[in-house]
Amino acid sequence: MSMGFGFGGFEALFTVAFLLIFGMIVFTVIRGIGQWHKNNNSPRLVVDAEVVAKRTNVSSGAGANGMPTRHTTYYVTFEVKGGDRLEFAVDGSEYGQLVEGDRGELTFQGTRYIGFVRSQTAEN
Repeated sequence: MSMGFGFGGFEALFTVAFLLIFGMIVFTVIRGIGQWHKNNNSPRLVVDAEVVAKRTNVSSGAGANGMPTRHTTYYVTFEVKGGDRLEFAVDGSEYGQLVEGDRGELTFQGTRYIGFVRSQTAEN
């Protein structure tokens, strides 16, 4: 009598793991589509804001050829009147141009960053 999983146990474990991973992928896709739809139905807002923080998130993985890859996501936090803070993912060139203390008009739609027009730089 065998005390281990055997092939039947391994197959069951593999099936459960596959279903969990597949379920997470489906959930992530559905959540992304839902957020995209919500953003499209949100009003486009233009508000006075100040750049108060910047951060990056670097993730690593393996590319198609097995070589390590790195991906950087850039985030900027804006403070609007009333003290509310909004953080948006931005592209690298936008991230590089914004400086903490910059003031101007922030345009966004839901959680989607549209742009920032500087009216006063941090140095002024």
